[in-house]
Parts: sequence; structure tokens; C-alpha cells
Amino acid sequence: MVSIKKSVGYIKKSKLHKQDSQLHFLTKLFKSSIVIILFLFIWEFAPKLGIVEATFLPPFSDVVNAWWELIKSGELWFHFKSSILRSLFGFLLALAIAIPLGLIIGWYPLMRDLLTPILELFRNTAALALLPVFILILGIGELSKVSIILFACTWPVLLNTISAVKNVDPLLIKSARSMNISSIKLFYKVILPASVPTIFTGVRMAGTGAILVLIAAEMVGAKAGLGYFITYTQYNFLIPEMYAGILTISILGLIINYGLSSIENYFSRWKQ
Repeated sequence: MVSIKKSVGYIKKSKLHKQDSQLHFLTKLFKSSIVIILFLFIWEFAPKLGIVEATFLPPFSDVVNAWWELIKSGELWFHFKSSILRSLFGFLLALAIAIPLGLIIGWYPLMRDLLTPILELFRNTAALALLPVFILILGIGELSKVSIILFACTWPVLLNTISAVKNVDPLLIKSARSMNISSIKLFYKVILPASVPTIFTGVRMAGTGAILVLIAAEMVGAKAGLGYFITYTQYNFLIPEMYAGILTISILGLIINYGLSSIENYFSRWKQ
């Protein structure tokens, strides 16, 4: 009889906990979306009420309709695919170069002292300021666009990786060395896990920068891509389609940021 009462009590507690979790999730979802809903509401009715000129800022519903038509026709997918492939290739190439190089520079003080001045120089040089140089040297084809993305993404990842390795807690290193582990294991077991959060700060910055720099590069010289599409629709006064392209870039940025955050949480799960 006692065991039955305990089981019933456990079931009730489980149901209450589940209900509390659902309520907490709905509350959090409401708080995070209320401002966006208000923004879309203003966007929809401000042009209709004449607060802003509907010719230059059409209602949100018109933009969504134009966006859907572009998806059905396949035109938006064509430009989206061109942009995402360029961004992804340049971004992954930057990670493959910057992370190993940053780990090496951060681990060896002599290399850090020698290379810091030149790294700081390039860090403070805006990628878009060098776009004409890339176009002059590499042309207006794919190579110049991927190269400018590679340049823009390398520096935040590289410098954050160097900072991450340099600022690992010395007590962690001393504790590991007191157990007589090899340098390779020290690097793999201590340095890398402790560096992951700071490295991913640079990775997320690079992910955002990859899209922004590419869009600007495509506006200058391209025949496909979201940047080209936005410029083309602007010149031809296809305003709802132009906003549809801008909306696509915003959604793409959110997806990239969420994906990188999920990967960061996976690799940083030791912190929990």
C-alpha cells in the first residue's frame, strides 16, 4: 500500500515538473518573440496607414508573397546556393588555416612576440577596403570572392585562438604536468578544451563576417548571389523582391549563428 502511494506521488510530481517545464518554455518563447512580432506588426501596418511610403517600404505581407513566388520559381534558391557555397568554402578554409596556426602561435611565446605586430596590422585592416585589390589581382570571378571571405574570416578566428591558448589557467597546466603527462596529452586534454569557448567566439564572428563581406563583394562584381540579386532588384525597382532578398540574408545569419552556437555547446559540454 505504501509503495502504491509513493508511485502515485512520484507520477504526480513528474506531471507537475513536466507542466512547469512546458510553462517555462512557453514563457521564454513569448519573451524572445514579442519584440519581433511587434516589429512585423509595425512593418505591416505602417505602409497601409500612410505613416511611411508604401512604394519604398511595402507591407510585410507583400514581401512574404514576393519571397514565396521567388522560392516557387527557383530564382531565390539559385542565388542563395551561389552565396552559401562561396561563404562556406571561404569560411571552412579560414578555420582550417587559422585554428592550427593560432594554437601554434599561442603555445610558443617567441612566435607570438614576432608575429603579433603584423597580425595586429592586418586585423585592423577592413576586408572591404581591400576588395579592389583582390579584384585587381584575382579578377571578378569566384577566386576573388572566396579569397576576400578567407581574409575576413581568418583574423577573428586566429586572434581569438591565440588569446585562448595564451590565457589558459596556469593552475590547470601545472596540475596536469604534476601528473607527468606528455606534452601532446597536455595539449589535447587541457589546452584545447579550455580554449574552445574563446575560439568559438572568433568562429561566430567569422561566420557573421563571411556573409556580410560576401554580400558586399557580390554587389560589386557578380552574376549570381544574394548581393547581386539585391542590387539587381534595386536597379529595376522590384522593391518587394529586394526586401525578400534582405530577409533571406537575415534568416541565413540566424541559421548560421544558431548552428555555431549548437556546435559550441557540444564541444563545451565539459563546463556543465
